[in-house]
Amino acid sequence: MAWTEDRVATLTKLWAEGLSASQIAKELGEVTRNAVIGKVHRLGLSGRAKPSRPKRKTAKKSSAGTTPAPKPRAPRAPSAPRTPEQIVAEAAVPAPPPLEAKKMSNGEFATILTITDHMCKWPIGDPSKSEFRFCGRKTEEDEPYCVAHSRVAYQPSRRRGASSNTKAIGPNPTSRKRLR
Repeated sequence: MAWTEDRVATLTKLWAEGLSASQIAKELGEVTRNAVIGKVHRLGLSGRAKPSRPKRKTAKKSSAGTTPAPKPRAPRAPSAPRTPEQIVAEAAVPAPPPLEAKKMSNGEFATILTITDHMCKWPIGDPSKSEFRFCGRKTEEDEPYCVAHSRVAYQPSRRRGASSNTKAIGPNPTSRKRLR
């Protein structure tokens, strides 16, 4: 299908009236919504009227000519007071991971050449600098990070729209094994 001057004029007119690309495609025939969008873009037709929407049906008026009063909402019951255990549990924040690397038995820090399977592989510092090292703390079997760095690396998932006081769902954030 070629874009003739008549079709471009019709497209321009319908676009200015606020019709959607789908509506214009139906009106023109033999053209897709995406073709309409592409042509509008190439023509630079940015300004447009309000989008056309089907008219809404108005609510029927009652015989007295007044609208009915909205129904009153039921008052909410106050929530139960929190126990001291709940307050302490909510306030418990995990300790931040250690910022300093642990020295090995020979007094040096773990590097890419000296790190072993049971050492935390959390990078510390800038890899392009000579001070770059790894955490080096002990890890669980088959784990790449120590407990503190696992808490950072594996964040538990939360339900969407859940309030901040809901518990996380999913695996324990300190273990990768449960993710498999």
